[in-house]
Amino acid sequence: MMRRDLAPTVLSRRAVVYVRQSTGSQVQENLESQRRQYGLVDLARSYGFQDVRVIDEDLGRSASGTTDRPGFRSLVGQICEGLVGAVFCLEASRLARNGRDWHHLLELCGLVGACVIDTDGAYDPGTPNDRLLLGLKGTMSEFELTLLRKRMLDAAVAKARRGELRVPVPMGYVWSRDLGLMIDPDRRTQEVVRTIFRLFERLGSARQVLLYMRREGLTVPRPRDGKHATLVAWRGPVYRTVIAVLQNPFYAGAYAYGKSQVQTTIVEGTVRKTQGRPRPMETWTALVRDHHEAYLSWEQFEVNQQRLTRNAFRKPAGGAKAGRGGHALLAGLLRCRRCGRMLHVTYGGRGIPQPRYICRTGHAMHGLTGASRPGPVAPTPPSGSRFSLPCSRSP
Repeated sequence: MMRRDLAPTVLSRRAVVYVRQSTGSQVQENLESQRRQYGLVDLARSYGFQDVRVIDEDLGRSASGTTDRPGFRSLVGQICEGLVGAVFCLEASRLARNGRDWHHLLELCGLVGACVIDTDGAYDPGTPNDRLLLGLKGTMSEFELTLLRKRMLDAAVAKARRGELRVPVPMGYVWSRDLGLMIDPDRRTQEVVRTIFRLFERLGSARQVLLYMRREGLTVPRPRDGKHATLVAWRGPVYRTVIAVLQNPFYAGAYAYGKSQVQTTIVEGTVRKTQGRPRPMETWTALVRDHHEAYLSWEQFEVNQQRLTRNAFRKPAGGAKAGRGGHALLAGLLRCRRCGRMLHVTYGGRGIPQPRYICRTGHAMHGLTGASRPGPVAPTPPSGSRFSLPCSRSP
């Protein structure tokens, strides 16, 4: 379709210039792509459009279909209202990287008589030939994204199987530009890691290691902002710090990659991804033994894992649990009013056992001193209700 072929009814409506880049780094670094996309405003005016709008709310958002794009939703809404005469984009991949969004957009444009225009020309989705060409462009864009993603993933896996892929390393290790993966030269950090292993060998429990370190006032290095390890602050340990050191094969000189997986679910039509789902060791993508200097032997690491498995006598805590039998009928339903943690139940006293609801998660996980509250025998609460009792644990 040539410029002269645009109908007056199309030119009388607004032209929308859709601007998008996939990542934040592209927004900051690929400035020429931004200039070219914003330059489509002049192209729209050269076609004869008087009302030209720019939609750039999706800068830094992927068009693969797994990320919410408010700008694209706004574009679709304006098309459905019949306000848009033409959609301007640099290329098909800027509008969508998946067939669902792309063909849905073409279907709506064809119904209301809106055109799709890029730097190569103008297309009318209502005509068979232009619809076929636009469909091919969308398919090629989707295939290109899949191919690029597979190529990068295969390269990363191949590099990881050689132990050369630079992954985030745990406390006590650093990546050196010249020497590769090595033990942190900071003696204080080294001593913290070795102390955790020595205490676990002596005490036999990760929680007892935590309590001992808290009692003795020992500290561990932690990133100041929670993300970057360049600036650290020395703070009291928490349970997850101790258990992460004991369970990590890096400390046994093994390079590990692919220890967790991403779980994808569809909730109310929206794709949700959950990171960090652990995988069994035999299914890890890469496990290279004797890769770097170790804090303990592999044999001792396996002994520690067996001991930790025997110590784990209960399943991890989940959401609210159903009430069970016993005098404390609110077991699994009560939460601490002060900290929001699940309250546990203990029975004590002479004669008839007296139930008590205890906030002891802070004591178990952070080494804090918990307190208990007497728990009266209560009727079973109605379905969906929540109760809470305060706890007076020490800060």
